[in-house]
Order: sequence, then C-alpha cells, then structure tokens
Amino acid sequence: MIISKQRVILWLYILIVCAVLRGVFFLLNINAAFPIEESRLINVSSGSTFTNVVNNLAEQGLVSNSFDIRLYGRLSGKVSQIQAGEYELSPGMNSREFLQMLISGDVIFHQVVLLEGWTLSQSLEEIQAHPMVQSTLESGDKDELQALFQSPYYPEGLAFPDTYNFSRGTTDSEILIRAKNMMEETLVELWEARDAGLPYENSFEALIMASIIEKETGLASERQQISGVFIRRLQQGMRLQTDPTVIYGLGEAFDGNLTRDDLRAMTPYNTYRIDGLPPTPIALPGRESIFASLHPDQSDTLYFVAKGDGSHYFSSTLEEHEQAVEQYQLGNRQ
Repeated sequence: MIISKQRVILWLYILIVCAVLRGVFFLLNINAAFPIEESRLINVSSGSTFTNVVNNLAEQGLVSNSFDIRLYGRLSGKVSQIQAGEYELSPGMNSREFLQMLISGDVIFHQVVLLEGWTLSQSLEEIQAHPMVQSTLESGDKDELQALFQSPYYPEGLAFPDTYNFSRGTTDSEILIRAKNMMEETLVELWEARDAGLPYENSFEALIMASIIEKETGLASERQQISGVFIRRLQQGMRLQTDPTVIYGLGEAFDGNLTRDDLRAMTPYNTYRIDGLPPTPIALPGRESIFASLHPDQSDTLYFVAKGDGSHYFSSTLEEHEQAVEQYQLGNRQ
C-alpha cells in the first residue's frame, strides 16, 4: 500500500498539533492551583518517593492530574531531593511550588518550652506530652538519661531551659541533646568571662550554684545578691542552708510542707547538714542565673529572708537577720 506524501504530511501535522496541545495542557496542569479551599497538613514519611506522595494526595482528592505532576517531577530531575517532614498544602499552590517546598524542606515547626527552675524529669515529661514528639525514652529511667547525656551522674541541670522548635516526628532524645548542647555552649561562654576569685573548682560547680539561685528567687534584680550571699558563705566556711536543696534531696517524700525534721534529714543535698555545694544541680538554671553565679554582688550580706511578696530582705549580721525573720516570717504567720 502506497501512502501519499500529502497524507504523511497531514499525519505529521496532526501529531505536531497533538503534541503542542498536550504540552499546553501539561503546562496548564502543573501551573494550576491544587483543588483545595483551605490549608491541609500532609506528612511525608522518611523513605517516601515523590510518586508515593502524589499518589497519596490523589487518593485524598487533594490534587488532580496526578500523572502530570509525577511527570513534571521526573522531568525536573529533583525528586530524589525531597525531604521528610510535615508540610502545609495551601490554597493556590501549584505543582512547581509543591515540589520546591518538598525539596527545600520547608516543613512545619512545632514548639516545646522548657522553663527555668524545672527539673530534668519535668522537662522530659513536657517534651513527651507534645503530640508531635516521638517518645523513645523510658520515663523515670535515670540510667538511660545518664547514658544519653554521657554523664557520670544523673544529669540534673544539664539541659538549657529555652523554646525549642522541631518538626513532626522529632524524638524526645533529639530535643534533649539540643538542650544539652545549648547548656554546654552557654556555660563555656559565660565561664570564660567570670569574675576573679570565685570559690569554684570548675564550671560545673558554678552550674550547681546557678541552679540554687534559680530556685531561690524569681526576681532578676535579686539574682546577683543571692549569689553574693552564697559565695561569701562558701568563702567563709559557712553552710549554705538553702531550703530548695533540702526539698530536692527529699524527692517524692516532700509533701509541700518543709518541717524541722526535713531540715535535719541527712541527704547529700541537705545544705543544713553538709558543707559546701550539693553534688549536682537541683534544677535547670537559665542564662541569667548562670551569669549571677559568676558575677556576684560585692556587698557584705550573709543572710536573706523572704518578705512574703516575692522579694527578700538581705542582712549582714546574724542579729539583723533574726530581726528580719521575726518581722517578715513570724510576724506574717501571726
């Protein structure tokens, strides 16, 4: 059968027109907005391919023309670069923007806040309570935490209190390691600029002091005063006699009411019974408390008592301190 030249030309013309039209439709499809009216969250799990992701969206009715989207991904040569995480599929987004979002790793970040004065146990509880955190640590397993922090003792106070952003699926251990690294960086920075003549053998002892300061006052204006009292006590061989260390040493036995028997209890943290600093921090100290532990005030005060309004009265002599106790504590009770 002989095909005429005119017929060949006609078919070529038809093929070219079809190819052009298909190309036009392809461009229209990949530039068209996804058929959604409100933002939707999607999760790209580790190991997912671009084809997997697009097919999952198509099954949920979140994209149309999934073939063209997959084809565009293959033609771009970038589909191997997509990153796992949680993403926001927003109205008006098209295929090009969608692929670029997956490549850039523009994931949604969540937050967890670790507060100054919390214990490590409280911090881990807060982290694990977040629905987007993957829990891998056994709550209350001190050996596991010790191994995670690579610490020879229970790593109380070694996490820095701060706001931590993280993507969905981040583990509790990953957040704690970030908090550990932040504490190490902060402590190194502040330790290098410390005052001369401090009674610390190393920065860890300064961290212990900072944790006590953190628990003793919530007033920024008092931190260096509190620090000065405790440092002068150490220098003069006086016991610290600070209630927060006693409470920490009692652990779960503390019922919220600190008694005389509690103050007599022999624990490694009872600074009414032991000389010097307790063996570890008692809480997570913030940057300001660490700074105060390294830059105490230069007065001669050795005592302080709570005034009942969140502040303290500072005294230089025992006689003055006893008068303050009578005025601010015994007087308030009466």
